Amino acid sequence: MTRVLVVEDDAQLVRALVINLEARAYAVDAAPDGATALRLAAAKQPDVIVLDLGLPDMDGIDVLKALRGWTRVPVLVLTARRASDEKVAALDAGADDYITKPFSMDELLARLRAAVRRTESAPAARETVVVTTDDFSVDLVAKRVTRRGRDIRLTPTEWQLLEILICHPGRLITQRQLLLDVWGPSYGTKTNYLRVYMAQLRRKLEADPSHPRYLITEPGMGYRFES
Repeated sequence: MTRVLVVEDDAQLVRALVINLEARAYAVDAAPDGATALRLAAAKQPDVIVLDLGLPDMDGIDVLKALRGWTRVPVLVLTARRASDEKVAALDAGADDYITKPFSMDELLARLRAAVRRTESAPAARETVVVTTDDFSVDLVAKRVTRRGRDIRLTPTEWQLLEILICHPGRLITQRQLLLDVWGPSYGTKTNYLRVYMAQLRRKLEADPSHPRYLITEPGMGYRFES
């Protein structure tokens, strides 16, 4: 049974989440504050955490940073904070997804299932050297991309971007993180670089670059690879 830790101080919302999750055969623990959340995370070892940022005793970002000190459990941030910089801060601190209130319960449950699936498949993904989609394949060792039996030439920068995204399937990688990893510290705000190179990758790999299936943009936040 998949165990979920809900970290939320709104008792009514907690009740709704618990009812919906338990109805779908999840085991649920609830924490009304950050200190309780950290204690339950260590004691119960949940498979996924749903985390509010506005907690009474500490900021949710601090809870997230504390969790990332010892666990890679998927964390879905569920919060009323909508500002882009808040989203980026949470994702950079280690959140796997970011959902704003008010929200659709069906969407939350779908994102939760996706987070659990990614965790379950992670060991195999780390051992995979060839990633294959319906439209192209990527050999991570040979640094070779093929599409419909033909080699696709990527520039070193295009390859770096693609490799980072493919090695973290389903996970949102922030614009800032990609810029730091590929171009370095002095390019942390040059988001136009990303737009240009992601457009080039899509033209080379996507069947319909204007409606990408694999290289997905999360507006104002970053990019993710969906297989």
